[in-house]
Amino acid sequence: MKVLNLRCANDHRFEGWFASDDDFASQGERGLMACPICNDQAITRLPSAPRVNVLGRGDSARPEVDAVMPAQANQQQAKWLHAVREMLASTEDVGERFVEEARRIHYGEAEQRGIRGRASREDADSLREEGIEVLSVALPEAVKGPLQ
Repeated sequence: MKVLNLRCANDHRFEGWFASDDDFASQGERGLMACPICNDQAITRLPSAPRVNVLGRGDSARPEVDAVMPAQANQQQAKWLHAVREMLASTEDVGERFVEEARRIHYGEAEQRGIRGRASREDADSLREEGIEVLSVALPEAVKGPLQ
């Protein structure tokens, strides 16, 4: 099993597990890979080095910056995924009925609870104008299923 460092066109970084380099190439050609953050399918393989020896080079500050930035980006992505999973677990998916159900809850016609679903930008703006709190979050399909 090969663990590869990958990046989408939006610079989200993540790992992928493949049987071989050929398996990675084949999955890419067949459109089977997608970024777990944004669902982008333009995936590239990043170079990986298990160890980089920078002693004695005199420019050790730069490798430290390079090492810290990807770790911070990975932490931010992990926090975002955690928050999205919590939101999915604690809300009811009402799908296309979101606008109607949000109004029913707001006006006391339905039980108070957290819901999620789909609404156009215009419908979401209309709900906000009525004083109904709405948070728009773009969720790629990959986030809705299990992730490694």
